[in-house]
Amino acid sequence: MAQNAAQERGNRKQVSLTRDEIHRALGGILQREGYVEQAALDKCHRLLAKLSEETTLFSVLNKQGLVTEAMMLECVRKHQPDLPIGALLVELGIVTPTQLKQVLRLQEQGAYAQKLGELLISRRMIKERDLTRVLASQLGYKSEEPEIGDCEPEVLSRVTVKSARSMGFLPLRQVSDSVVVAFVDPMNQSARTEAARAMESGIEPVMASQSTINMALAALERRREPRSANDSRQAADDSASGRVNRILQDAIKLGASDIHIEPLRERVRVRLRIDGILREHIEFTSEELQTVVSRLKIMAEADIVERRRHQDGRIEFEDPDNGSISDLRVSFYVTVNGEAVVLRVLNQNNKILDLGDIGMAPPLLDRFKRQALDAPSGVIIVTGPTGSGKTSTLYSCVQHLNNETTSIITAEDPVEFQVDGISQCSVNPKLGRTFDESLRHVVRQDPDIIVLGEIRDAKSAESAIQAALTGHKVLTTFHTEDSIGGLLRLMNMNIEAFLISSTVVCVIAQRLLRRVCSECSKPAEPDAVDLQLLGCTSDSMSGARFATGEGCAKCHFTGYKGRVAVFESLVLSEAVREAILERKTSAQIRRVSVETSGLVTLLEDGLVKAARGETTIAEIRRTLPRLSKPRNLQELRRLTGKNQ
Repeated sequence: MAQNAAQERGNRKQVSLTRDEIHRALGGILQREGYVEQAALDKCHRLLAKLSEETTLFSVLNKQGLVTEAMMLECVRKHQPDLPIGALLVELGIVTPTQLKQVLRLQEQGAYAQKLGELLISRRMIKERDLTRVLASQLGYKSEEPEIGDCEPEVLSRVTVKSARSMGFLPLRQVSDSVVVAFVDPMNQSARTEAARAMESGIEPVMASQSTINMALAALERRREPRSANDSRQAADDSASGRVNRILQDAIKLGASDIHIEPLRERVRVRLRIDGILREHIEFTSEELQTVVSRLKIMAEADIVERRRHQDGRIEFEDPDNGSISDLRVSFYVTVNGEAVVLRVLNQNNKILDLGDIGMAPPLLDRFKRQALDAPSGVIIVTGPTGSGKTSTLYSCVQHLNNETTSIITAEDPVEFQVDGISQCSVNPKLGRTFDESLRHVVRQDPDIIVLGEIRDAKSAESAIQAALTGHKVLTTFHTEDSIGGLLRLMNMNIEAFLISSTVVCVIAQRLLRRVCSECSKPAEPDAVDLQLLGCTSDSMSGARFATGEGCAKCHFTGYKGRVAVFESLVLSEAVREAILERKTSAQIRRVSVETSGLVTLLEDGLVKAARGETTIAEIRRTLPRLSKPRNLQELRRLTGKNQ
């Protein structure tokens, strides 16, 4: 990659150049271009000598209104001073000297195989586009971040998506006898040769980030997909109805959990949450926003005239291509730029996983079945933030319990999966079918098992507890950080401690982590600093087989494809019940749970799965709470039965 070439060029000097040498090299080219006079430079150098080591020449000149970032990068592009990329990033204020020293130290220790820029990006110290902009100047190229709408259709027609993706380039526009082409690595001669062959002309290379080119090519690929035989859909594709249908179809096809339609100052951005991460999808003009919002309001049966208040609604969307049905929860939110819309996708065609396939370690799953699901009564709570897979786990439990001798009834908002053999109620406040009203009637239906979609407040929590006290088994979900937090939140809702200790059978906390792509997975060693931040060492994780994804077409070049669940299953022991009665602190209850209930924390389950190459340490750091120091890998493997 271009990063490799640029960084190899500068790595030898990354530490050897002094701050003054860097400033004088940059000051010299600024003077030669006529941006700054020698007297002003001399004054800056005297000032810098008195300021902190983190103050740069660029920051001083920029504050005086003498030099902009664009001027500095243009000077670097023209004169190409022999400066390392790290020095340029620090000089422009994109990274701090401390951050640079940190990643250089990691490289020197051999703790990470990544190049400097890749390491800065993976640690979220820098954005890919910022790195590309500086790299391009250092290598003597201009940089652009094009969208598919910026590319001339005629030059795009000359290239195949497969070829452009494999070589990392995107044709932009015809200029005289040449074509301007954006490259991930403009120094890659094979890519330049392939681009010139496809364009059948000379090329003018510019540099763009990998993600920008991938997104543009993905959009081009969608454009070229064969349309349905229904010509009316293609004709209507540019209308509000067609645009909305296309967005919803794309989201469902790509497996998105949420759709964000966001009005910005001069455009409207559509992003999809895929595998828990928001990704840019398409954009359209601000003028088109109102017609799109109005169409969604009609579909959601919201007030199309009301534009000053926030609204909610639901859409049952039937894909015109395959007839699949998806439920969508819609939120309209009034912003200064117009109404923002977020749609939660609840695909009714998704299959309910067997309980053995949800990803819980076999010994923990066996204990959960025997001591919680098979208990005659009591409350079972699945807890976690929005989008953590709680409802999927809840339905897997329901499916496991569903048989001809058991009556199961639900109150949900809304029904996300339809299960044959049980009575499901979708709460609808507009029709007067509220949670409170539904719960009063549920117990009159002679159920063995009651499923409450969510404990929302003290009243619904009290209803769940009372149902369990009358001999029912109650399954529900909650929003807390971990399993202990679920117990404490019930206490904070003024539920008596003796009621909690006598009715709650089990609390399962869970999260979803991105899974390493199976197509491009390769062995990797995690950052020693990342391990340390998680409370681990190389010794405590001895025997781990970590992996990372290099990025490929299957995973949209993210290195991740799909998600893996991690669990914290707290089956209450007598000691834990006693700790609740005594109103112990969360740390004390957690310690008792580990000692007497065989509790494996979310962090520990995540580490076991990362050690098997299923996910990464970076994902664990991004997603999982760190509430206690994890045990060593050997002990965790013994507890979870995962010995490989």
